[in-house]
Amino acid sequence: MRFDRAAQLIGNSPALTELREELRRVERTEARVLITGESGSGKEVVARQLHARSVRASKPFVAVNCAGLPETLLESELFGHVKGSFTGAYRDKPGKLEVADGGIIFLDEVGEMSLRMQGLLLRFLETGELQKVGADRTETRVDVRTITATNRNLRDLVEQGQFREDLFYRLNVIHLVVPPVRERREDIPELAKHFLAQLGMPKRDVAREFSPEALALLVAYDWPGNVRELQNMIERIITRAQGEVVVVEDLPNEVRARMPGTPPVRERRRTIADHLYERITNEHQSFWTTVYPLFIQREITRNSVREIVRRGLADSHGNYKIVARKFNMEPGDYKKLLNFLRKHNCQPSFKEFR
Repeated sequence: MRFDRAAQLIGNSPALTELREELRRVERTEARVLITGESGSGKEVVARQLHARSVRASKPFVAVNCAGLPETLLESELFGHVKGSFTGAYRDKPGKLEVADGGIIFLDEVGEMSLRMQGLLLRFLETGELQKVGADRTETRVDVRTITATNRNLRDLVEQGQFREDLFYRLNVIHLVVPPVRERREDIPELAKHFLAQLGMPKRDVAREFSPEALALLVAYDWPGNVRELQNMIERIITRAQGEVVVVEDLPNEVRARMPGTPPVRERRRTIADHLYERITNEHQSFWTTVYPLFIQREITRNSVREIVRRGLADSHGNYKIVARKFNMEPGDYKKLLNFLRKHNCQPSFKEFR
């Protein structure tokens, strides 16, 4: 799902005003910041604004999503690896911490880290030293400011033994809370109008405003996916609206049927397949170096492989030749892909794509 990461904190509700004031108080500090809030509420937007206002604004801002990635893949992502350290490591690769040297590293969903990864992160925070996967010694030191975010209660995880107490106190120097959309409903009209103008800008003959009745229903909806869900829904509305004004009939069923006060539905947790598919399609990594080694090493299941391939087929109208190109394979590799999937029982049902 696409999310406007460059968006400002739009709205003037008391909850958002308080957050802006806290941002102003900490914008020039070098202290570590922990940002908490529900999924889709805009934690990365807050982190990027902290970067833009900091003394490191001219240096890199590097974001890493810690959720859903296998431990070894996350370790390589953060610390880098040396050639030959694992199957598919054909060259030395710098980690995101090294890339962020002088700037800010943003670790999203830090509460999903394994205890071992938490220990590696703690050691880095204490020393600033980097040891790449497969290296036998520390190679370099970096100067990185750390901003972390999570939609989970880290104190509860500490009590349950799932999060290191020493790491929690290292990260929780300054704590910022991003309020969910349902706690700042007065901001919804401004957010909705902003996304309507932004997403409809390059197109002609699309809706330009909301009817009062449609806007009232948007305000009444609980927005379990928060700002991310709102932006995605406005994009859907633009494709459905028949005139220049969005009316009630243009709204999705869940908005028209939802009444105020209904408990929010939890957003689907992102999976390993989601992250690996994004690495293939967005970062142009090959299936053979991104997915295949993890499956052979039993770090992901055949269900994860099947889901990745299923998504590729859905985007390619069931054509494996197109999937092979989409998965950044060599020409003709689609037969090799088919053989691999059949051998390991990872092939999705053809019935879905007929």
